[in-house]
Amino acid sequence: MKNTIIRFAALSFWLMLLQSLASAQEASPQPIRIDQAVEQASGNYPAIRAAQALKQSADAGVGLARTVYLPRTDLLWQSNRATRNNVFGQLLPQSTIPSLTGPVLSEATNESAWGSAGGLLLSWEPFDFGLRKGNVEVARAVSRQAQAAVEVTKLDVSVAAADAFLTLLANKQIALAAQANVERFEIFARTVRTLVDNQLRPGVDVSRAEAELAGAKNQLIQAQQNAELAGANLAEAIGQAGTVVVPDAGPLLELPPPSPPTAPNFAVHPLALAQTAALQVVRAREHVLDRSYFPHFNFQTSVFGRGTGALTTGGFDNERGFYPDTANWAIGMTITFAVSDLFGIRARRKIESSNAAAEQARYDQVIQTLKAQDARARTLIESAGRIADNTPIQLKAAQETLQRAKVRYEYGLTNITEVAEAQRLLAQAEIDDSVARLAVWRALLAAAKMQGDLRPFLEQVAKTPVKGKQ
Repeated sequence: MKNTIIRFAALSFWLMLLQSLASAQEASPQPIRIDQAVEQASGNYPAIRAAQALKQSADAGVGLARTVYLPRTDLLWQSNRATRNNVFGQLLPQSTIPSLTGPVLSEATNESAWGSAGGLLLSWEPFDFGLRKGNVEVARAVSRQAQAAVEVTKLDVSVAAADAFLTLLANKQIALAAQANVERFEIFARTVRTLVDNQLRPGVDVSRAEAELAGAKNQLIQAQQNAELAGANLAEAIGQAGTVVVPDAGPLLELPPPSPPTAPNFAVHPLALAQTAALQVVRAREHVLDRSYFPHFNFQTSVFGRGTGALTTGGFDNERGFYPDTANWAIGMTITFAVSDLFGIRARRKIESSNAAAEQARYDQVIQTLKAQDARARTLIESAGRIADNTPIQLKAAQETLQRAKVRYEYGLTNITEVAEAQRLLAQAEIDDSVARLAVWRALLAAAKMQGDLRPFLEQVAKTPVKGKQ
């Protein structure tokens, strides 16, 4: 009995230990790198799945367009009971009055007879002057446009994830600087309180020190709030909204090594390719209109049967008509030519020509926008690099200023205002220095977006050494 209790207690202990370890793992998410964030965004974000579904729909449209090459086969069966009165005369084509066959009899009657019909009609257009091929090409152009939309969506989602990652890192660095500022003000407030207690400084300095400390704490709360909001934005950007994402800064807090500028080919940018695909759709529709004003040749063959209880002598045979008992077959070529369609085709051709001019203008605008944004990104890279080179000087000077201001204050050579201003100056210098290198990476990300490919940017991140690591 005693051994059983011991084993039960040991088992309970291990179960509790495993549960606590599992809870600890759930409460401590693994940090992710920026390339992992981009990969998760590309695999999880709903907008990409929606674009891919539209691409699959467009691909199915190509298969649908190809079905027009197949012969059309119609099967028919009909049973009815009706009168057999018939009249001479012409009746224009319409879909309201049922057709009636057979000779006109001398007397009309309201009596009815059974009738039936069944048959098969096969129609095939052996040649169409390129009309069906043009419609298939329209479907293919729409498919290419959908694929281009997928690539644009992937680029936008990847850039948004990378930008959210850098924004979170920047806000975390600001929060760290704000925390350091609070700690300095706490130390300074204790120092001021000691000096006031020893009657070496006026009592108003304690109030000023506490006010500065409270202001620093408020700034810290605001910085922490911004960091949490940035974390929520990153979780949404990678398709995991509502979860806690811990970023692994890696080399992003270091300056990237200098790299020679590359000349982007804007014609292969996803936005340019998407606009090219839109232009191709319009051109394909124009080609269809060019092949539309031709006769339609339809080879047709039919096998059918009729059955009726109405007799040519004017009487009725109620034992007939339930099934077709008279068979026929037919074979031939039907040629139709809609002459008056010429005017409508010409009008539609003008519409598509104007649409093509509009899409070409949009393409030119896309290229102009990409060139302008690339030039701005290069300017940002240069200026951000120069600022990053200057912020260490700013930080060192701010640290020396605060140190000297504290010494001067302790010896009564200055007032608390100078120390408080030096504290704020150092806090801002720390923030500027911590985000300056991230600003360089953000500018490089903007340049990569203009090139339409994030892979060189991510490769540059991977190649950048982390300070203190080989």
